[in-house]
Amino acid sequence: MSYPKLNVAPTTRCRLLASSAALALIVSGAVGPFILTGGAPARAAATELASPSPSPAPSFAPLIARVKPAVVAIRVTEKSAEVTFNGRPERYRDLPPEIRRFFQEFGRNEGLPRLRPQPSVGEGSGFFISPDGYIVTDNHVIADATTVAITMDDGRILAAKVVGADPKTDLALLKVSEPGTYPYVSFAKSAPQIGDWVVAIGNPYGLGGTATAGIVSAEGRDIGAGPYDRFLQIDAPINKGNSGGPTFNMAGEVVGVNTAIVSPSGGSVGIGFAIPASTAENIIGALKEHGVVTRGYLGVMIQPVTADIAESLGMKQVGGALVDRTDPGTPAAAAGLTPGDVITKVDGQDVKDAGDLTRRIGAMKPGSQVSITLLRDGAERTVLATLGSQTGAKVALATGGADVAPKLLGVELAPAAEVAGAGDKGVAIVAVDPNGAAAAKGLKEGDVILKVSGHAVTTPDDVRDDLSAALHAGKKAVLFQVRTAAGERFVAFVLPSA
Repeated sequence: MSYPKLNVAPTTRCRLLASSAALALIVSGAVGPFILTGGAPARAAATELASPSPSPAPSFAPLIARVKPAVVAIRVTEKSAEVTFNGRPERYRDLPPEIRRFFQEFGRNEGLPRLRPQPSVGEGSGFFISPDGYIVTDNHVIADATTVAITMDDGRILAAKVVGADPKTDLALLKVSEPGTYPYVSFAKSAPQIGDWVVAIGNPYGLGGTATAGIVSAEGRDIGAGPYDRFLQIDAPINKGNSGGPTFNMAGEVVGVNTAIVSPSGGSVGIGFAIPASTAENIIGALKEHGVVTRGYLGVMIQPVTADIAESLGMKQVGGALVDRTDPGTPAAAAGLTPGDVITKVDGQDVKDAGDLTRRIGAMKPGSQVSITLLRDGAERTVLATLGSQTGAKVALATGGADVAPKLLGVELAPAAEVAGAGDKGVAIVAVDPNGAAAAKGLKEGDVILKVSGHAVTTPDDVRDDLSAALHAGKKAVLFQVRTAAGERFVAFVLPSA
């Protein structure tokens, strides 16, 4: 599986071993060498001083031997966008729409090449978390899978099915079809510290059972992959195919699920990202119980509070989340939140920034009552809100923040099934910024987005996730298939350069 890429300069890692040794000061006199002991000089026979032996490097062998049987290689067969065109593989979705339609309509005629979809195969990693065969992996490993097979450390190949997946955190849960008792590992109960040793095991480039070691380089990283980014950064080398594999601490507990790398070339440069165990355990628990993840929903559009905004509002420090808009009929509207409010606390705990608010509200259960502290007109006040559910909720994409989708499209979206007259497939455009990119392409309210980069979309989050994936894959443009009043057509949006 490929990872999202970010262009950075390669880095080099080194490790310094040090050992302690007693220090003796030797001086030479007329009668020979003496050792200064703090008392009267004592004559000593001339001896050769051996260099102290360094402490041996730590061995990861016992740890790897213990946990490696629980790690599996994952192989999926996908519905592919690849086709055979004039005898060579091409990306079906990357062909110009005019050429695509021509060969679709006339390719059956003798003498003309035909577009024939071909299945593709992808590979990733995963690990057992229970003796009855539940396996954790990344959503992007199995997102387009028609069949899933896992290869165990002992060489056994077993079929597996997808229990559930959560694209927002890029996690998925599988279950092997064959009953049995399987080796498994557990999530760590405490977060690792920066500088702790870690070991990553996975299936890089399809090689299977490969272990690499390093340290935790940073925590809480936001790389723009989704609204719930809080990645561990590790320097244990991970590559294509390591997606979904575990990162272990020295106790053999899973501290993270490998999901992304920073690389100018596609290979490891020592910067990798793992979903923290605390996040993974909660999401996987919900998938195991319900097959889906339900999140709390407040119903506001927010943006970060910059230094300039804080100054203009008379805030003493930068922090919190600025409300751009409150959607009618939402928990936020019922609680009295209005544009211009700055949310500073949730249940008495400070809100660091817009992303922090998104993660915390999303981690709460629908129906929960939360206390929201906000600043309005220079005065602090507190309101109570009862959270709704994100399932089926509208997601507005018209304003800023770190997400590329609002800046790129300039539209507000909703599931087509929830918009009168939009049909039951795709994502409906319910509002258009006249100065945005969508308006420049001729898109209007009532148009329906059917596919993004060849993937069928059903929710606004699908559109956002596909755009983010295209951005991090280094694509220069992304292709939309849209149904308008005049019929279906394709619209290409240029992506901002990295």
